[in-house]
Amino acid sequence: MALKKKDKFITYLTDMSINLKESATFFSDYKLTDENSVNTFYQKMKDYETKGDNYVHDLIKDLNNAFITTIDREDILSLAMSMDDVLDGLEQTSALFEMYEITKADSFMERFVSTILKCTDEIETAVEMLSSRKLLKIREHAIKIKDYESKCDDILRESIKHLFKNEKDAIRIIQYKEIYEELEEVADACQAVANKLESIIMKNG
Repeated sequence: MALKKKDKFITYLTDMSINLKESATFFSDYKLTDENSVNTFYQKMKDYETKGDNYVHDLIKDLNNAFITTIDREDILSLAMSMDDVLDGLEQTSALFEMYEITKADSFMERFVSTILKCTDEIETAVEMLSSRKLLKIREHAIKIKDYESKCDDILRESIKHLFKNEKDAIRIIQYKEIYEELEEVADACQAVANKLESIIMKNG
């Protein structure tokens, strides 16, 4: 079934993708300096996560009341939840920074976040294409997301190898390893969004 117009569910998905991109941009640009800045960082990411949860809540409520949807309601919900998983992961990462009082991101964390930001840019673009019926063009963005996720796999291996080779503080090893792995899971969540987008293309293209 071809997509004919941008309905309220596509609008929900678009708004969620914009909020996700904005949260990733804030995450990437924010400069940590001290414990107060880390707390501010976490609180702002929590605000983005709460906004995303509100979108999901409203979308589910309207889905339950809808008789006909532009695309399958299961696909709408699955895409929404997969984007929410990315945002949840970013918020969880900020919580780790706050909990462990880490006031400076290292180069590996910066590389993770830079790559994840590129994923959210592709997600925002791809979701917007749902409303303009450019379904086949969505695939190129899904492929880019998967390429970025693969780069994060490489960053994870490199970061952990470097951590165990150079860090002598056992507690710091535990903390940094957890953050690296959480960021890699965020990249995995981005790939799940790409997979769902490709499934929608197959069904509606």
